[in-house]
Amino acid sequence: MQIGFAKCVFPKRGALVLGVLENRRMLPKTRMINKESGGLLETAMKGSNFTGKSHEILTVYSLSGRIVLYGLGTGDEINKLWCETAGGRILSNLNKSGETGATVIFEEHPKAQGDIHERAAHFAYGALLNSYKFDKYKTKNKASDSSTLKKLTIAVDAHSVARKHFSELQAVADGVFFARDLVSEPPNILFPDSFSKKLQSLRTVGLKVEVLGEKEMSKLGMGALLGVGQGSSRESKLVIMRWTGGRRGEKPLGFIGKGVCFDTGGISLKPASGMEDMKWDMGGAAVVSGLMKALAVRKAGVNVVGIVGLVENMPDGNAQRPGDIVKSMSGQTIEIINTDAEGRLVLADALWYMNKRFKPKFMIDLATLTGAMMVALGQINCGYFSNDDTLAEQMEKAAKAVGEGLWRMPLGAEYNKMMDSDVADMKNAGPRFGGSVTAACFLERFVESCPWSHLDIAGMAWSAKDAPTVPKGGTGWGVRTLNELVKSNYEGV
Repeated sequence: MQIGFAKCVFPKRGALVLGVLENRRMLPKTRMINKESGGLLETAMKGSNFTGKSHEILTVYSLSGRIVLYGLGTGDEINKLWCETAGGRILSNLNKSGETGATVIFEEHPKAQGDIHERAAHFAYGALLNSYKFDKYKTKNKASDSSTLKKLTIAVDAHSVARKHFSELQAVADGVFFARDLVSEPPNILFPDSFSKKLQSLRTVGLKVEVLGEKEMSKLGMGALLGVGQGSSRESKLVIMRWTGGRRGEKPLGFIGKGVCFDTGGISLKPASGMEDMKWDMGGAAVVSGLMKALAVRKAGVNVVGIVGLVENMPDGNAQRPGDIVKSMSGQTIEIINTDAEGRLVLADALWYMNKRFKPKFMIDLATLTGAMMVALGQINCGYFSNDDTLAEQMEKAAKAVGEGLWRMPLGAEYNKMMDSDVADMKNAGPRFGGSVTAACFLERFVESCPWSHLDIAGMAWSAKDAPTVPKGGTGWGVRTLNELVKSNYEGV
């Protein structure tokens, strides 16, 4: 779908979208259309339940075509996030209408927050995020499932400024879509080697990409990561992506992603029901990859390193067993209690490698790590842990700015000691209760004094239902938050 910006004039063809304030109060251009149509819009509103409340929609049919009235509420809640939601809702409505083109008349609102060109750009951004589809494997598309809209034009007086602002948001959407694509791919198509090849293609946008195989990782002593993948016929990989948009020699920011391309649970086999969902157990790696693409496409003024550990957790005669003891790159030994607690083993070596090689300003890891986090927070907020209050505060502000929910969870010595082992330095799984916390405590043992946060995105990587800016399926959750974190706190510093 093509999204464009133009002067605030009425189109000659296609659907028309107009805003209406609460209590059916029309803005100047909407009043003009109403007058020219002999009071059609006013009559239609009075004959319906539409009153202009926030996000209400009413479709009116005129002799010149379809007119969509959109509720603006009182106007004082209209900000960038509100406009993103509106853009998503309107696109969803128009895609089901049969229309191929539409123009949104973007008028100034009495109480709206921020500049009109920014709001217009975020409206377009919301529509763009809503437009995502993953249907490449469908060979028979029903007409009712097809999106008809081919062109959406936002008519706003500051159209050239809005277009420029939208270009940066479009770069972020590229990263979100890349993450969604990765999460949506089936596991027979996306496995460690093919995943690494997709990441190597990001060299075209300016990233430096390095791939380590099992031989290189074995020399580095990555026994924790390699133990997870030893039951698979597919070779494990570690991919390092670097963006150097900041000052030469400046410490980079570090992002690490869990990339379990398929998780059977290993010898501690998962139940068959729902196991197909484990294709997206590489959601953390997808988010880090999407973030790196977004930063490169928008030419972020900062140095960043993204590392993803890519493995398959499969059961065969060579698979890791409960009771095994492995040695991590840090030199610490780990007793394997449950082979389905594998993501933390991948992250342990990746975190240590990141810290020792790149000495970053901070490390943030993302992983679909525990079902316990979904039990605690559902799919509304992402639970996270941090050893640094400043980093935690920055992340929460960034998440709030883009409308992605974060909720801080506790760490502490009492939880940490639950991961001690009688026969090794630690075990990879603790008691039943507090599973998300003990998993984070396990990871904390591999970060030393580096400022660090762990985001458990188990409930956020995939959605079973549509939202205005997030169609059901792979969400790309986290790309926008981390991009905002980088932009607001570390670029140009």
